[in-house]
Amino acid sequence: SLFDSPAEWYRKARQSVRRFAVTQFGKHFLSFCCRYVVHSYNFFLFPSTFGATDPEFTFSASSIQFLSHYGFDYNKFLKDGIPYMNELQEKSLRQYLVAGSWKACSVLDRDSMKKAIDEVTSWIAGAEEEETMILRDLRGFQMFEVQLVLRRALQNVWTQPLGDNEVMVKKVSPQHRRLLENSSRDSCQEELILMSARGFTNLFQALVKAKKPLVGHNMLMDLLHLHDKFYKPLPESYEEFKRNIHSLFPVLIDTKSVTKSVWKNHPFPRVYNLLEVYEVLCSSDLNPTDPACPVIVLASGCSRYAEKSSPHEAGYDAFLCGSGKILLNTSQILVNKPSVCFVFLLSGTAEADPSFSEYLGVLVKCLNQVHFTRGGVSSINFSGVDVPCRRPPLLVVRVQGWQGLNERHIYHELKSLCRFHVKRLSENQFILQSNKFKHTRLALRDYKDHPHLQISLYRHWRHSPHVSCLLR
Repeated sequence: SLFDSPAEWYRKARQSVRRFAVTQFGKHFLSFCCRYVVHSYNFFLFPSTFGATDPEFTFSASSIQFLSHYGFDYNKFLKDGIPYMNELQEKSLRQYLVAGSWKACSVLDRDSMKKAIDEVTSWIAGAEEEETMILRDLRGFQMFEVQLVLRRALQNVWTQPLGDNEVMVKKVSPQHRRLLENSSRDSCQEELILMSARGFTNLFQALVKAKKPLVGHNMLMDLLHLHDKFYKPLPESYEEFKRNIHSLFPVLIDTKSVTKSVWKNHPFPRVYNLLEVYEVLCSSDLNPTDPACPVIVLASGCSRYAEKSSPHEAGYDAFLCGSGKILLNTSQILVNKPSVCFVFLLSGTAEADPSFSEYLGVLVKCLNQVHFTRGGVSSINFSGVDVPCRRPPLLVVRVQGWQGLNERHIYHELKSLCRFHVKRLSENQFILQSNKFKHTRLALRDYKDHPHLQISLYRHWRHSPHVSCLLR
């Protein structure tokens, strides 16, 4: 809502982010050596499920329809998604491993565990020392759980993974068992299990450690998901969220803010979504042949996105923003970069022409300014105080002769003429807020003599219920 402060918006968005899962992560980077070489990657993700760790998340029907329309592969997401977890989930898993109280959450894992235990206990009674057997058809973390359970229950066995879906079980003497337990090559060491369970979070932590600029397009919701899914659960405090993100990624560049700044000084069409911006920047009218423009080529094995568009696939969105057109052509910033889901990570630096500092100076005002849609500010400042934006004045609607009107009725009454966000002020009064001055002028003009709706400028001293109570 336009009435929301950034802190109010954050409080609402935080609840949403906690309910949903990240399904894809797009990574894009450019390496520079006389020209830019593009590398693009798309990762399917699925939350870690190990032992007592069993995350719950929500799907919205409209989102499923939207992604299905654009060819999202739900089978790959569900069956082959790379695990991930945040620090709180990792701490819980570490405690679970130390306690050693193995308990499979899903029916599928429990069935696999029971089958493996039955096979081993039946076999070991007649087996000789150093004799082995193979457990097959294990998937994911079942590989670890089966080994941990068998080792804890049977002191004369040892286990070793053979491949993606197989575990070798060997009957050993107690002395041999003790030697194997102290081996540095044991695949069931706590840190190795945690590394596997962290999955994609390992890459996120490497990117954080690199402290490179993070680049994305309209990236605010993505920052919330990055914090919640790969770092820590979102804090209650909006200011703490900002401090955490700034600590993780000291430099943010939102290409939505960059393109909006271009509108003010250049004949750039007011396009909004990522694909529209990319297409405009690719057009011959705005992108004439210029020997000074950066040379961008696709790396071997990374040409799929150039040959076929895949809108709303995370890696493709990273490709659009990071391929050079949006960042390099709007700001002429010459840097190397990897990218994250809708969010792109810059890594490294590059030599620049003498004019580079001029382009860099244009971008400085956009650093750490992340676009904020519909609120009291136009952007979130992750390195300082949010600056209020210039909005049209508030209007107040006084209703006469119409009973039972609510915010929705007022909105639908006005929407054919102009668009406002509506908030109830009192039983028969509503506040209107628009982000367009012309809508405010139209409402004041066209409803000047309306028999039921009297619209006027909002005056705090006159219309605020709190002020009215004090003056009575």
